[in-house]
Amino acid sequence: MNKQAETMQTAATMPRRLNLEIVGIVLVAVFFLLTPIYVYPVFLMKAMCYAILGMSVNLLLGYAGMLSFGHAAFFAISAYIFGYVAKEFHFGVLPSLFIGVAAGTTLGVVFAAIAVRRIEFYFAMTTLALAQLVYFFCVQAPFTGGDDGLQGIPRGEIFGFSLRDNTNLYVFVLAIFMLCLLFTYRVVNSPFGEILMAIRENSDRVRSLGENPMSYKFIAFVLSAFLASIGGALKALVFQIAALPDAHWLMSGDGVLMALVGGIGTLIGPIVGALFIVAAQDGLAQIGISVVVLQGVLFIATVLMFRKGIIGELARFKKWFE
Repeated sequence: MNKQAETMQTAATMPRRLNLEIVGIVLVAVFFLLTPIYVYPVFLMKAMCYAILGMSVNLLLGYAGMLSFGHAAFFAISAYIFGYVAKEFHFGVLPSLFIGVAAGTTLGVVFAAIAVRRIEFYFAMTTLALAQLVYFFCVQAPFTGGDDGLQGIPRGEIFGFSLRDNTNLYVFVLAIFMLCLLFTYRVVNSPFGEILMAIRENSDRVRSLGENPMSYKFIAFVLSAFLASIGGALKALVFQIAALPDAHWLMSGDGVLMALVGGIGTLIGPIVGALFIVAAQDGLAQIGISVVVLQGVLFIATVLMFRKGIIGELARFKKWFE
């Protein structure tokens, strides 16, 4: 197929992809509006917090082709700073959320400045090493509470509605979650997102066209850290605790696994992956089976047999019937 034919095919399939993504966003909104009738809202809020982490990893890995094991650092620092400011300085929810997310995003700028010039394996290992530095900082820093974590984070209120009420809290978390989903949709369907996908396929060709791939990777990394920071702060708000497991590299691995299981490079794949992983974690914890072992088996099975993830495989089956 020549280049002109490829261009025409891409132009023809793009509106269909956009329509499917819009339908996906609507279905996600309807799902999270209706399921609290049948499912415990705290479980759904946990899934939404982790789904935002999965979206952040997917933005970087699925659209820019950059595998990061450092997102636990942004998730945890945002959670700790949000909790500390809300608990010790009695700031409101929104100011505390803003400060926590700003701290996590700033850390993302530092990580990006160090890591984005590395490629593939070296990039992944650099992010892992930086995240482990943050983990050991969290172990030693007095404001984190060490092994006990930062407990008793107040939920407070917003616009006169107490977030100690699970219904009010659910509406607030759902609103932030949908904003993150729409933000991701806007980013990946912008000219910036198209260049990210071009960098993923062939960064040398992008450079030959006069663009600087490093600057795009830097911005993508910071946007990804911004999303992960929102997920961390919301998780601290919901569970009223920020603890060391939030900063451990396994949290980064969970984000990667959610994106892979749901469908890497798809808009709602990380959400499906987060629901699947959180449900599996809760179910296995109740019957005493090792969660880490199952996640390892799931990761191997996904990589070997279902590389497109749940959403990608469903799309492939749909094509068979067309």
